[in-house]
Amino acid sequence: MSSVKIFSASGTEYLASKIAHSYGKSLGDVVLQRFSDGEISTHFNESVRGCDVFIIQSTCPPADNLLELLLLIDAAKRASASTVTVLLPYFGYARQDRKDKPRVGIGAKLIANLLTASGATRVVTCELHADQIQGFFDIPVVHLQSSPIFVPYIESLGLENLTFASPDVGGAKRARSYAKHFKADIVMCDKHRERANEVASMQVIGDVEGKDVILIDDLVDTAGTLCNAAEIIMERGAKSVRAICTHGVLSGPAYDRVAASCLEELVVTDTLPVENREKINILSVAELFAKAIRKIQDHESISSLFI
Repeated sequence: MSSVKIFSASGTEYLASKIAHSYGKSLGDVVLQRFSDGEISTHFNESVRGCDVFIIQSTCPPADNLLELLLLIDAAKRASASTVTVLLPYFGYARQDRKDKPRVGIGAKLIANLLTASGATRVVTCELHADQIQGFFDIPVVHLQSSPIFVPYIESLGLENLTFASPDVGGAKRARSYAKHFKADIVMCDKHRERANEVASMQVIGDVEGKDVILIDDLVDTAGTLCNAAEIIMERGAKSVRAICTHGVLSGPAYDRVAASCLEELVVTDTLPVENREKINILSVAELFAKAIRKIQDHESISSLFI
């Protein structure tokens, strides 16, 4: 049996150490260096020959995180690793999954090509912006969902008049899956954008009068959409509103917006480094990824990791 070795690039060490601990191993020794002009150099400080190597890194800003990951994959392949599995808790550029206007690139496909070309043999990621991104890869993709983390938390809240909401039409499938599990109603927020990260108008489709509403989304960036949706839902007579988003990108004015909003709380995971600020509740995906590693190594089905 091949030996498992788990490594982390610099952007996700806080999470990688928790995943390795949950799996029952220590993080491997990897060295990341920079030349004076900023060029990145990587190497493993221990043998990986014949090993099943797992490299953990979210492709969050800056872009150097992605380059570090690619260089580590290439180094593992050239050091004769048996397999190189990439754990991408957050797959950046996933929002660029199609040509929504002329003369634009498809960033998600480009990143998939780069990961494959660098030598990755498998990708494990969580809550992609769009399910079809799995098809951009020519290698196996394990697409984990965050519902095993969020469902027990929602159950612990003991909300009586539970209703789920999607902050946009694109997230309807995700919200509907939660509503089906809890046998609850679902409402939609229909938004119109003038440009990226800027909502021009929004309206709520459905009844929220006297309901405890939970907004479900894959990520929260500037929090503009989320906070606008929460405000409109409360204006329509909701009893309370909270948001659950897997990836807490939280850029620009996001933290201030959430703190000043009518949200009871914003629940995110630690797929990205998130500050522990007012109204922010952080749950960990470490155990979920550790279980995925174990099932991959034991050649078992991962279906038990889904709700």
